[in-house]
Amino acid sequence: MGLDQTQWTQEEQDIVQRIRKRVIEVVGRNMELYGVTLSTGHLYGLLFFADKPMTLDEMGSEMKMSKTSMSTGVRTLLDLNMVNKVWEKGSRKDLYEVEYDWYQTFTDYFANEWRRAVENNLQALRRAIKEIDRLLETSEPSESVAAVLKNDLQKIRQAEQYYRWLDRLIDTMEDGTIYDLVPKET
Repeated sequence: MGLDQTQWTQEEQDIVQRIRKRVIEVVGRNMELYGVTLSTGHLYGLLFFADKPMTLDEMGSEMKMSKTSMSTGVRTLLDLNMVNKVWEKGSRKDLYEVEYDWYQTFTDYFANEWRRAVENNLQALRRAIKEIDRLLETSEPSESVAAVLKNDLQKIRQAEQYYRWLDRLIDTMEDGTIYDLVPKET
């Protein structure tokens, strides 16, 4: 894992490897939050502990996986802005390193995912509101049906308020003001 182990005892090497493997395993399992497979999560963990950018070949060798699998995993991590492609003088191969700003990674991913969900849900709620309004105005439903529709309309408007609030929360994530409310650890 990119360690200069020449001056270390075998016991020291084993301790460091055991600690890193434990962290990599936990990170790998928790990457499900990002919709990432366990092996891609392990790849992220490998890059997290690497002391220099790595090529696909180096990653594949370290993880005992094919270059194709490494490429797929790296592409996923690149798409999530969790890994960066870097240039190194004299190297003809693509090199990758982890994005260490986890706050930004979290913001990028969850703001995008939540924004998409909010937009989809608001669109569905607004369609339902229009449909209920139309039914109440034009079809003259029975009292019991009208009561149900009005009750549903009230529930839908409450849901709409929640999604507008969530939209504002996403805005605070994207513009960084969330950190005024919940400061980053330093």
